[in-house]
Amino acid sequence: MDKRWSLQGMTALVTGAASGIGYAIVEELASFGAIIHICDISETLLSQSLSEWEKKGFQVSGSICDVASRPDREKLMQTVSSLFDGKLNILVNNVGVIRGKPTTEYVAEDFSYHISTNLEPAFHFSQLSHLLLKASGFGSIVFMSSATGVVSVQCGSIYSLTKGALNQLTRNLACEWAKDGIRANAVAPNVVKTPLSQSYLEDVGFKEALFSRTPLGRAGEPNEVASLVVFLCLPAASYITGQTICIDGGFTVNAFSYKPQA
Repeated sequence: MDKRWSLQGMTALVTGAASGIGYAIVEELASFGAIIHICDISETLLSQSLSEWEKKGFQVSGSICDVASRPDREKLMQTVSSLFDGKLNILVNNVGVIRGKPTTEYVAEDFSYHISTNLEPAFHFSQLSHLLLKASGFGSIVFMSSATGVVSVQCGSIYSLTKGALNQLTRNLACEWAKDGIRANAVAPNVVKTPLSQSYLEDVGFKEALFSRTPLGRAGEPNEVASLVVFLCLPAASYITGQTICIDGGFTVNAFSYKPQA
């Protein structure tokens, strides 16, 4: 295989990876030859996922981690540094939570909940990973953003602002750390079929409105998002940095849809 399209021997850390999009990212990274460490807050899901990957012959290890806890984050990075001999090629900041409410109904705890889970860990993990990524000689950070960080979607203004902040962090790190051989990009999905979005897709009105605005007329699949994430980590994508790439079935470019009545 052309080395541009291989991650053979490269190391990766994926946060929140025992289910949903994170799980799909691990499967894709492993299929390209990466050696992966993951973290998740659920011991049950982590154990189950690691067992499944072992049966497939994937090189994946894992740790329990509450990413909202600074000590947990620091402990995780110590583990990763020890495991990969002080080098890391890929960091995927994947963890995200959402509480959808009208803006006037949010309370202070809602704000801190989103910031401490969606934004602060991604920033801190990037900081902690800098020397490891630099030492690898080929570093790539991918932030899991959202279409809601690009356009206005009525699913929760605090969630959206955390995703918009990740998009700006992507641009800053891409410019600041390019000299260290580190690229940074963000992936911004539309609604994807995961446990996080299940309640939205079960809302018939929301689902109809979403699909009518989305040219491809459906929600995304986790493996579709994973494919883009892994592409951005490949040597083939070595000239791509600082970008927020929407993977949304055309949602963010569709300003107006009109279907004449028959």
